[in-house]
Amino acid sequence: MKEIMNILGKQARASAATLRMADTNAKNNALLLAAKRFRQDMADILSASAKDMKAADENNLEAALKDRLALNEARVEAMAEGLEQIAALPDPVGAISDLVYRPSGIQVGHMRVPLGVIGIIYESRPNVTADAAGLCLKSGNACILRGGSEAIHSNRAIAKCLREAINEAGLDENVVQLIDSTDRALVGALITADAYVDVIIPRGGPSLIKRISAEAKVPVIKHLDGICHVYIDKAADRDMAIRIALNAKTHRYGVCNAMETLLVHQEAMDCLPEIINQLLDKGVEVRGCTKTQALNVQVVAATDEDWATEYLAPVLSIRVVDDMMQAISHIEKYSSAHTETIVTADYDAGQRFLRNVDSSSVMWNASTRFADGFEYGLGAEIGISTDRLHVRGPVGLEGLTNQKWIVLGHGEIRS
Repeated sequence: MKEIMNILGKQARASAATLRMADTNAKNNALLLAAKRFRQDMADILSASAKDMKAADENNLEAALKDRLALNEARVEAMAEGLEQIAALPDPVGAISDLVYRPSGIQVGHMRVPLGVIGIIYESRPNVTADAAGLCLKSGNACILRGGSEAIHSNRAIAKCLREAINEAGLDENVVQLIDSTDRALVGALITADAYVDVIIPRGGPSLIKRISAEAKVPVIKHLDGICHVYIDKAADRDMAIRIALNAKTHRYGVCNAMETLLVHQEAMDCLPEIINQLLDKGVEVRGCTKTQALNVQVVAATDEDWATEYLAPVLSIRVVDDMMQAISHIEKYSSAHTETIVTADYDAGQRFLRNVDSSSVMWNASTRFADGFEYGLGAEIGISTDRLHVRGPVGLEGLTNQKWIVLGHGEIRS
């Protein structure tokens, strides 16, 4: 395992050095060629996906995991469009900012630079292979990708398209490398390869994140689960509250920005019967506090474990709270610091919620489903960081770069 990682690491480090010298046009050309290949080779990608889905059925994978795993024509087209959107975004590498003159006459500022070699470990979603590779390429980083064993065939087909396009564009195809093995020992080899890898980005369940955080010798940008909340304030518009709550939960279940807990001010409970009825009609299991249970006999009792669970399924917990501070306290205790939203027409309440809730995305009168790189104007994202250092929230191009100091002089010397 160590020898395999040494080979991949050396190739990644060498290719990262050449990519730093590539201009924006070359990187964009590689992205556009990859998008073209996704469309040309769609049948091969879907055939590979069918193998993964067959294995998923045989292994009795959960419905939410199969939803993330599945590829169809629309999702392959979305991958291609994602690369085209990345190509259309400004290149952050080399951008200079914050230039100021010092009394000595020198100018001091910052320049955006790539992180170097990024190891990305992820589960289920094969589209991450395309998104991650595209973002790393545009931001000047080489990447070593380790997808889940359940998506091995899809990931191979996608990586093949990417590497062929990169080579056709005249760049080193080793800027994108897929660990073409399902051996879990290679994860350990990757996260301890500090001689070659500059940062690890894991995307997956809590057990994966905890393992990597505990064992990695390489800095980690964590992407934890999404226990997201919608809080309906006493000053909420009733129809707006119903729309947002239903969209946040039922637009798509198996995603990290779906609402898992609905908090409702006791003076806004008049919207709850309608929300519960529509959720039940859509096949959502509703679990609630005693006040919520009193509204509908089909609501089952929620437990402390429910408040701390990311369902990724048609299940929702509902709690009636006394006031906003109780809602914020609940979020502080149970949230994964991903995304929370308040529904209110009260300006002061909205501002207080934005200031006092400490999550990577905090919203006002909008569905949690907007916590997404595309919706934020970042193009494809590599994930949602719940860390507090370096980058937070959707991680796009700028999040995959860092800054170095630059100094511009005119012959000044220090006296």
